[in-house]
Amino acid sequence: MAAATTRQPPRWLRLVPALDTAYRKDPALHGVRSLEAVLYPGVWALIVHRLSHALWNVGVPFVPRLISQIVRMITGVEIHPGARIGRRFFIDHGAGVVIGETSEIGDDVMMYHGVTLGGHGWWADQKGSKRHPTIGDNVTLGVGAAVLGPVTVGANSRIGPYAVVIDDVPANSIVVAPTGRRIAERHAAATDLHTDDALLRPGWLEDREMGAL
Repeated sequence: MAAATTRQPPRWLRLVPALDTAYRKDPALHGVRSLEAVLYPGVWALIVHRLSHALWNVGVPFVPRLISQIVRMITGVEIHPGARIGRRFFIDHGAGVVIGETSEIGDDVMMYHGVTLGGHGWWADQKGSKRHPTIGDNVTLGVGAAVLGPVTVGANSRIGPYAVVIDDVPANSIVVAPTGRRIAERHAAATDLHTDDALLRPGWLEDREMGAL
């Protein structure tokens, strides 16, 4: 079997690091479709974050947060200007992403939509403290994953879809959430649910269906 080749973007895309990274990490971008990279909300959110972060670092008041909120309304990606983000970071799809103020993200991190890098909550977090996660190099954060608090996700780890991380994750780890489990068989012509003898049907299913499904 031939070794996999590195995806080389068109020369014009290489001029903008965020576009270059999008091409290399998204299989949907190839050939003439490479131009679509300029439409990616995660790309624009990151480009503008670089500007707002620079203003934040020199102590400009109000404006960095204003910029971040305008970007959130346009792209669906909310990145606090205080967050520190490494090189070749890519957010695929972008919708519903939240990255908190004291988050630190390493190089070559891949993030899918719905990811939250958040704190424990107002009742636990102290103003001015480190409240958000540190994500190591080459980490992948799956759809809907939530990493909460000042925890560290070690390099080369993968956080699966909808996993909730509240403790440190060692390098080279895989963290997954429980997968869906069949609890009943629904027949279109019947109103009752026929369950497997080995599975327990929740009490709240006895007299109602799940959202009319």
